[in-house]
Amino acid sequence: MKTEELLKTDHLKDTKKLVINIMLCAGKATTMMNDALKPYDISMQQFNVLRILRGQKGKPANLSTIQDRMVNKMSNTTRLVDKLIKKNLVDRCICEENRRKVEIIITEDGLKLLDILDPIVDDLENDFSKHITTEELTKLNEILEKVRN
Repeated sequence: MKTEELLKTDHLKDTKKLVINIMLCAGKATTMMNDALKPYDISMQQFNVLRILRGQKGKPANLSTIQDRMVNKMSNTTRLVDKLIKKNLVDRCICEENRRKVEIIITEDGLKLLDILDPIVDDLENDFSKHITTEELTKLNEILEKVRN
């Protein structure tokens, strides 16, 4: 459905239409992700933390590192990590070189949950982009990176 039809308007300036389309797509992607993760009692932000920690390949990360790599920079990383600790998906440890430094590492349960969620999220991502070609997907990503930067 065209954006103008959705908003029941005759004309939108292209720049306004771009921003609205990005917001609508972001909303759709967020809803799809939330719906996919809900049965596993995990939020998108918690899922993002788990993926960041898995990417550390067994090395712990501090809260600053996690925050820097978060998709949603508005997230309260400390609160997210505390919730993941309660679920036994991550663990907090003291840095051996600097005992004042707290580090976070993904647990075996966290890795197992990601093994379950990865194919679900892969399917969701494929479904989200199913109406465009591979070439269009590549070009769209390039354009959106330009817009974002």
